Amino acid sequence: MKSIQYIVLAGLGVLAACNPQQKIEGVRGKVKKSSLSIAPKVPGRIVAFLVEEGDYVRKGDTLAIIDIPEVEAKKHQAEGALFAAKAQYEMALNGATSEQLKQVEAKLSAVNEQYEYAKKSFSRMENMYKDSLITAQQFDEIKMKLEGAKAQYEGVLAKKKEVEKGVRNEKIRMALGTLQRAEGAVELANVAEAERFVIAPKDMQINTITLKEGELSLAGYSLFVGWEPNSIYFRFTVPESEVNQYRKGQEVTVYVPYIQKEFKGKVRKISELTKYADRTTSYPTNRLGEASFELAIQPIDIAAANELLVNTNALLK
Repeated sequence: MKSIQYIVLAGLGVLAACNPQQKIEGVRGKVKKSSLSIAPKVPGRIVAFLVEEGDYVRKGDTLAIIDIPEVEAKKHQAEGALFAAKAQYEMALNGATSEQLKQVEAKLSAVNEQYEYAKKSFSRMENMYKDSLITAQQFDEIKMKLEGAKAQYEGVLAKKKEVEKGVRNEKIRMALGTLQRAEGAVELANVAEAERFVIAPKDMQINTITLKEGELSLAGYSLFVGWEPNSIYFRFTVPESEVNQYRKGQEVTVYVPYIQKEFKGKVRKISELTKYADRTTSYPTNRLGEASFELAIQPIDIAAANELLVNTNALLK
């Protein structure tokens, strides 16, 4: 019986030796990278994605194409308004056409004949009125017709002079203003059309694509989320009672358990965390009422740290 007990105890000793539970002391934190979100400025349906999750892209690369039907319609409308505004402005600069001048001259000739006839009629009626052959009312009617014919003649004559002289400067400026507004509308339509293409604002790695082809993307909704290159760092949360152990620029050692490797780094930032949700320490040791501070540790060897997986555990020794 004792021999069996010795064998069991020996087996437990071997297991203990093979699976040592080493307690690693240090502040617990996470591996982080600076994230970047890309959202379209206008709503539309996703036509195609040109990248996949995990791809590295360069600044200026096209990531996706969005279908925006109303933009195409607005562009055609703006181009039509621009065409009409250009014609109006050119007409204002060039003045009246020969056809317009002929029309005014013909109208002037017609009203001139009416005016001459009214003058002759008035002359005859005036003599008859003096001889008391017509009433005062009949004479006043003839006089009123003469004044009307004269006013019509002078109006057409002024119009002919205006056409011969050319368009007034005020009308030219009005036509120019209409042209500039139309040009601005076309430019806005071109800018909106360019928004069909979702462009990478800088070099980055695509981490998440939030929609699928055929789905509707809203303006301002993050379509891509990725990491900025060489932006890896270690993030720790320490309580107020321990923050005095660290200073900006201080060199520290960070241990990453999942690859069992240490990294040298420098304290890049020490900042107060105002929200409890911002605390990323796995097991906070804050006392009641203590403030929390974030430590951002920049690895000295960025190239070696770039292969670390984001949000994995890290220990600050």
